[in-house]
Amino acid sequence: MSHEPLALADALASFEALWSPRIVTRVNDYDVRVAKVHGEHVWHAHDDTDEFFLVLEGELRISLREPDGERTVVLPRGAVFTVPRGTEHRPSAPSGAAILMFEPTGTSTVGDRHEAVPAHVDATTGHVLGS
Repeated sequence: MSHEPLALADALASFEALWSPRIVTRVNDYDVRVAKVHGEHVWHAHDDTDEFFLVLEGELRISLREPDGERTVVLPRGAVFTVPRGTEHRPSAPSGAAILMFEPTGTSTVGDRHEAVPAHVDATTGHVLGS
């Protein structure tokens, strides 16, 4: 990982894989990850951590299963949202999007509890940019 400035547009242009985050830097014990997304991810929850999203391009939708029922938040470009720990959620981007996430290093992209993971979903802890 470089200790030089990095343009997020360049980072996003360096890979094509969907739902496969790239780690662009680390802040203390957190990864700063970017990802290209299209279609639906899987329902999942992170038991021990919140999950922060910033939409860089496009529009992201996050369906949430909360005590009062299910709802979907819509995040246009430039919007941020934090999914509280333990909340089941499913990100989706019907027209595609690019996102930035803050997650503790080692956090799985499908959380601690999830539905069956489709073959096209890279269920890892993120890839170092350029790998």
